[in-house]
Amino acid sequence: MKKRLYLGLVAFNALILIQCKTEKKETSIKEQEKPNVSRIFEEGEIEAYEESLWSVIPEASMIEVLAAGHDWTEGPLWLPEQEMLLYTDIPRNAIYSWKEGEEAKMYLKPSGFMGENFEGSEPGANGLLLNSEGELVLCQHGERQIALMQSSLVEPAANYTTLASAYKGKRFNSPNDAAYKSNGDLYFTDPPYGLPKRMEDPDKELDYQGVYRLSKEGELTLLTTEFTRPNGIAFSPDEKKLYVANSDPELAIWKVFDVLEDGSIRNGRTFYDATGMVAQEKGLPDGLKVDNEGNIFATGPGGVFIFSPEGRVLGKIKTGQATSNCAFNADKSTLYITADSYVLRVRLRL
Repeated sequence: MKKRLYLGLVAFNALILIQCKTEKKETSIKEQEKPNVSRIFEEGEIEAYEESLWSVIPEASMIEVLAAGHDWTEGPLWLPEQEMLLYTDIPRNAIYSWKEGEEAKMYLKPSGFMGENFEGSEPGANGLLLNSEGELVLCQHGERQIALMQSSLVEPAANYTTLASAYKGKRFNSPNDAAYKSNGDLYFTDPPYGLPKRMEDPDKELDYQGVYRLSKEGELTLLTTEFTRPNGIAFSPDEKKLYVANSDPELAIWKVFDVLEDGSIRNGRTFYDATGMVAQEKGLPDGLKVDNEGNIFATGPGGVFIFSPEGRVLGKIKTGQATSNCAFNADKSTLYITADSYVLRVRLRL
């Protein structure tokens, strides 16, 4: 049974709704709504393909706009102690922060490229995550590395230590997204999006796009080269499965692997194939996160897919934008979404 919740029909007298049909790149962060006032994202809707979706997302939930006017948002990360969301704007080579009741503001710049000039379109950091010590780890496109910010979260500074930048002497393409296993091992993807000319870039040193594991001891392992554009990556709650997105319009799929005791992956199989949707809706398989019940929230054509652990599509958070990534808050009662120039929020069930 298919059920739709049309957000465009909902209005709140207490909210100030701001017309946003002007060119998105001409809207500055300072031109957003007043502090403590979010607006409903009227262009979106939450669409259920199974009634069980409403056990994950309340039927009354809406898509809220927290920030707008960016070039390309990515890498959302919730900081529990600060009760603050970080996210990247890759073309601006910057990280922004957002807190309830405040406007989005610059948090850190430069985030991914430390040089003077960058010829491509994606110099900044992409995926962000916290290590077991609560330190900020970044997938840096421009520097082509996984890096650790040396400064504290409350006093950020563009001082970085390289965690990994090459495999067998050859530089990475541009690390994109990553996920920590509970034992401290870091799994990450390496597509070519940060290279100025991508696959044709003369500085591309690897002839594949890999998925890697960086052990807590610092040992780097190449897990697979079977992806054309490996992107989002996440573990199942028991860490026995690893999900990886492939953001290739010719093969827009998610794959799932078994994770072995030694940290390697085996038995890769297609979890879901969205290739046929690419021509109809904006976006590709990109970032993904997994909730405590094993449901997968995965950005793809049209918005955010909500998959059951078995691979059924329970529903979709339809943004109408090319949607890049998503992240939970600390108790996973809220989903934050980066979608083109926007940062969005949807309330979930506990």
